[in-house]
Amino acid sequence: MKRKYFGTDGIRGKVGETPITPEFVLRLGYAAGQVLARAGKHGERPAVLIGKDTRISGYMLESALEAGLAAAGVDVLLVGPMPTPGVAYLTRALRLSAGIVISASHNPFDDNGIKFFSGDGAKLADKVEMAIEAELARPMQSRKSAGLGKARRMDDAAGRYIEFCKSTFPSRLDLRGMRIVVDSANGASYHVAAHVFHELGADVVAIGNMPDGININRDCGATNPAALQKAVARERADLGIALDGDGDRLVMVDGKGEIYDGDRLLYVIAMDRRRNRRLSGGVVGTLMTNFGLEQAFAKLKIPFARAAVGDRYVLEMLNKRGWHLGGENSGHIVCLDQHTTGDGIVSALQVLAALRSAGLTLPRAAAGVRLYPQVLVNVRVQESFDFSDNRGVKRAVAAAEKALKGDGRVLLRASGTEPLIRVMVEGRAKPLVERCAEAIAAAVCAAA
Repeated sequence: MKRKYFGTDGIRGKVGETPITPEFVLRLGYAAGQVLARAGKHGERPAVLIGKDTRISGYMLESALEAGLAAAGVDVLLVGPMPTPGVAYLTRALRLSAGIVISASHNPFDDNGIKFFSGDGAKLADKVEMAIEAELARPMQSRKSAGLGKARRMDDAAGRYIEFCKSTFPSRLDLRGMRIVVDSANGASYHVAAHVFHELGADVVAIGNMPDGININRDCGATNPAALQKAVARERADLGIALDGDGDRLVMVDGKGEIYDGDRLLYVIAMDRRRNRRLSGGVVGTLMTNFGLEQAFAKLKIPFARAAVGDRYVLEMLNKRGWHLGGENSGHIVCLDQHTTGDGIVSALQVLAALRSAGLTLPRAAAGVRLYPQVLVNVRVQESFDFSDNRGVKRAVAAAEKALKGDGRVLLRASGTEPLIRVMVEGRAKPLVERCAEAIAAAVCAAA
């Protein structure tokens, strides 16, 4: 059965348009509550934690979710702004039935979304999402007064999550002597991230930590690292760390302003685990992972596998193979020996631990991987557009693959969260890669 509302990362869309409306989210809360109530132990009231990022629409959607869950007889714990991985951790630590995050991650402020975690802090199983969708099709009917859920605020959520993040950094190490710029993207990590690195000894300069409801991800954070590059230069810092709006992506910058994406950071973490004999099995990437990273792992005889794009698919493959480390070039890095989901702060700490334990700078630690030039072009299309059988697109792809002469890759895929076709081309010569990507994008645009 095909999902109607759930995508690869929960339910997402433009605020005020279905499904991101108060009425729908009220019904979603009720439907999720009904499913949780059926799955819970007999006679035990389910309890759910709700966190959000800093979008102005979060207040409205939080209230709607709370009301729907309460109507279904579910107790609610409200933590306010909290990184997505923080919600996953707290849900597991407090033994709750589920966790819910109100966030559109790296998207602009006028988007928002709802994503769920199971009681063990993992992505919600497909069958549970399908059960919620089935419940959405049924009429909503509130419980009697005595059976309604209750809601309360949790005041120490941020402090608990800060301590958890610090616990993933080796106790024998510290960050003393390091000057680090931390960009929280004016998002959910604004009151958390800088404290973690400061309490481990670093001299921290915080930017992107003044959210106003509409400036999340705007000219800052992991998707816009230029602000971090400027701040690192201005502050003469050793490193820069950029998170995205909900705190699960990571991009880093070295002292010279060079950007390190998820692929190179994944390499640094993998090398550290290999040196210390803590690399369990191999590493999972995605269809978007740079071919240069795959080649670097092959030379070292480190097993590597590609999953579909999306951290839920990275997690699925890691669990299937019994491995612990994986990620995406966008900056989603999953360290299952530390957390149940991708976490930007925890991933940054794994990189910093690798540097401190080996006495390396970030450029030296990443020197073993040479990435191919990779160009990604996003083409906006209609929701129902299917490029797979279009002759013009096929011709453009075939021409690009011929020009690359087997020393590169072409990948087209539909975004799981936006009405976009993502065109990716990589190869050794950047001018050729750019020409190929532009030609394919033009073909997609003409067909759409």
